[in-house]
Amino acid sequence: MSYVEAAHLTSRGPPLLKEVASLYDLETETLASTTIARPTVRGKFLYRGEKKVYVRGVTYGTFSPDTDGVPYPDPELVAQDFLRMAETGINAIRTYTPPPPWLLDLALRYGIAVMVGLPWEQHVTFLDDRKRTRSIVERVRRDVRACHRHPAILCYAIGNEIPASIVRWHGSRRVESFLLELFRAVKEEDPEGLVTYVNFPTTEYLSLPFLDLVCFNVYLEAQDQFEAYLARLQNLAGDRPLIMAEMGLDSRRHGEEAQASTLAWQIRATFDGGCAGAFLFAWTDAWHRGGHDVDDWDFGLTTRDREPKKALGAVRKAYAEVPFPSDVKWPRVSVVVCSYNGARTISQCLEHLMRLDYPDYEVIVIDDGSRDETAAIARQYDVRLVSIPNGGLSNARNLGLREATGEIVAYTDDDAYPDEHWLQYLAHSFLTTRHVGMGGPNIPPLEDGPIGQCVANSPGGPIHVLVSDTEAEHIPGCNMAFRRDALLAVHGCDAQFRTAGDDVDLCWRLIERGGTIGFNPAAVVWHHRRNSVRAYLRQQVGYGRAEALLEKKWPEKYNALGHVSWSGRLYGRGLLSPIFGSRPLIYQGRWGTAPFQSMYAARTGTPDELPQTPEWYLLTSVLAGFGLLSLVWKTFAIFAVLFGFAIFPLIAQAVLSASKAHFPAYRSRPGRLLLHALTAFLYFSQPLARLWGRMKHGLTPWRRRGVPELSFPKPRVLTTWSETWHSPAELLGELQALLESRGAVAWHGGDFDSWDLEVRGGVFGAVRTRMAVEEHGSGRQLIRFRSWPSLSLHGVVSVAILAAASAYVLVFEERGPATLVAAGALLLATWMIRECAIAKASVMAALREFRRQLS
Repeated sequence: MSYVEAAHLTSRGPPLLKEVASLYDLETETLASTTIARPTVRGKFLYRGEKKVYVRGVTYGTFSPDTDGVPYPDPELVAQDFLRMAETGINAIRTYTPPPPWLLDLALRYGIAVMVGLPWEQHVTFLDDRKRTRSIVERVRRDVRACHRHPAILCYAIGNEIPASIVRWHGSRRVESFLLELFRAVKEEDPEGLVTYVNFPTTEYLSLPFLDLVCFNVYLEAQDQFEAYLARLQNLAGDRPLIMAEMGLDSRRHGEEAQASTLAWQIRATFDGGCAGAFLFAWTDAWHRGGHDVDDWDFGLTTRDREPKKALGAVRKAYAEVPFPSDVKWPRVSVVVCSYNGARTISQCLEHLMRLDYPDYEVIVIDDGSRDETAAIARQYDVRLVSIPNGGLSNARNLGLREATGEIVAYTDDDAYPDEHWLQYLAHSFLTTRHVGMGGPNIPPLEDGPIGQCVANSPGGPIHVLVSDTEAEHIPGCNMAFRRDALLAVHGCDAQFRTAGDDVDLCWRLIERGGTIGFNPAAVVWHHRRNSVRAYLRQQVGYGRAEALLEKKWPEKYNALGHVSWSGRLYGRGLLSPIFGSRPLIYQGRWGTAPFQSMYAARTGTPDELPQTPEWYLLTSVLAGFGLLSLVWKTFAIFAVLFGFAIFPLIAQAVLSASKAHFPAYRSRPGRLLLHALTAFLYFSQPLARLWGRMKHGLTPWRRRGVPELSFPKPRVLTTWSETWHSPAELLGELQALLESRGAVAWHGGDFDSWDLEVRGGVFGAVRTRMAVEEHGSGRQLIRFRSWPSLSLHGVVSVAILAAASAYVLVFEERGPATLVAAGALLLATWMIRECAIAKASVMAALREFRRQLS
């Protein structure tokens, strides 16, 4: 008897489960506890055991309850539905109420996983009544217990679309806290069960980082809008799987042809966009809600009588092609792994590279002068090994580029290993876009151990920078791929970057040539972090050196303190939490009626940024030194107080940032507290390591190149005639280019600035320029430039504090300390004027040269 025939026996309900069990030598009581592995989450995807599972689902229900109050059809009809689903390629259903045990047994027999909805009265102001909230939690516990940790369960949904008005009434934080309480209740009843909450665009802003997977209901009928919103949701999901919990089209209003074609492209777009799965709404037109049958909507793949619609065939074909169609003409890809003494991890890297699901690729291993067993290990695999004397990471990557035969060159590190579909997602992005480069997330493996997990949650790790939901400014070197022609056009990596920084420089050079870099959230690489505090801090020193090299090559990318000013937004773990930052802004629309309510990070300013810089540690050290002088001069005790104010934000920021770290592999509260404490220490110490590496290689706030020219920084107006017409944007662009060619760092004003260009002379002083153009007919223009000095706010405040401290000390008639502090204030004020003079000289020289060019 076949498996499907045996499954048919279950159509007569629970009494025949014993008969089915006998066919497989199983006891009835073990039907719900077979050896089928329960689903687990690994990065962006779901697994059963070692097998990746793509969720190809439909929603099932809600149905009119029977005489016993069970809101499901009779077992015979359910069995027929499940058989039809299995034949269509559907492997999961989503229910909105807890299913009875016999339904879970049937689902298990037909290979169908169940997302179990745990309903409660989320449409009312549930948090206003404590008795109600306690009953909700107990009901959720009872529903989870009733499922008996069944192997057919895909996950539990602790809610579905809490209305925006209810969230707005209670406030998002209270709702988030309650959902966390429900999450913990489910985990206590079923520790191995996966938990999600099904959100929708109207409350997109809910922050629920504790969930195992992210689920959204999305109904968008335009393909470009649907794909764009998927990309946004992927960035919200981060390292977790994203599943479309509902999507579909009403065949009554749009017709069966439109429904079929829409569902087909929605499925393809969902999996092309890196989702772990999708549920189509719905299996059948039969739908019962609010005590009544709904008969004016037809979202089903089948009619109320279970007759198939055209959409069922379209869904069968689309689901059969997950994640990509079999007839794609994939480009050849060369995977380059550069290793220096990587014997500890390169075997795992090569093992996974050998198992990639991709038809046409090669693996090139560049052994960069390793002194361990790296080369011997690489020879055990089907790779092309090239051994060279140690020349640094960039040199090794360039050699890999020259050896590559593929039209796409993908790089990963010897301490990383890819997902089996890594190359498919990268190559598909190249086939469907014009990007010259492509990257994806790098996720720390859970097996890294406690210190590795702390390092993964600490700052300074490999992160990606996105300028939009799909376009990147920077992708880390452990997971980056490029068109080979584009790499050759920029001559590969810059060999001066021996250990780090080459990926940043390469991205900037490609973008400077007019190329773009994409980001695919499903192109996953697992990347081991450093497994000791010492190794982590040593790495940060090396990153500080790389920053110094990058700043020398790209001064316009760095601010006055010597920190890179990214155009995009940083994504990944270990991001700093500003202690003075404003709360994120939520676009709600008038009266909270916006259909898409997104959350936007508040703009940070100087109070947020300064405590996050290594130079703040220098200031803190100086204040500590002055504070020690209070042992000699008691009036210097004020500096001990200032030291306290300076070190407080460092400690507060480290604790606040570490408190947001996530350790899913560790459940005990004492263990998590220790991990949070170690992470806070790493947050505190990382800037010190970076500072050492930066200063050791010349990247300091007072850095200078050669002897600067000086010009007294008074306001000036310079005019010049042009006999040919130029647009204001063209004129300012030429002036900025001229300034940069002379070694100045020029910034253009933003949308809300009243100045056009700013040239900085250092940390505390700059000169700003504004332009006006007079039109005098026949294309003749009189161009006016006004320039004036601009002192930084923190510099002015520092001088004021020192001056006030000097006056305070003088009151106590201690002239020695007062003179010393006053000298410090005078020195700082002089330094500020000097920096303005340096900037003024650069601006005036550039303006004179600009005038000569126009004339």
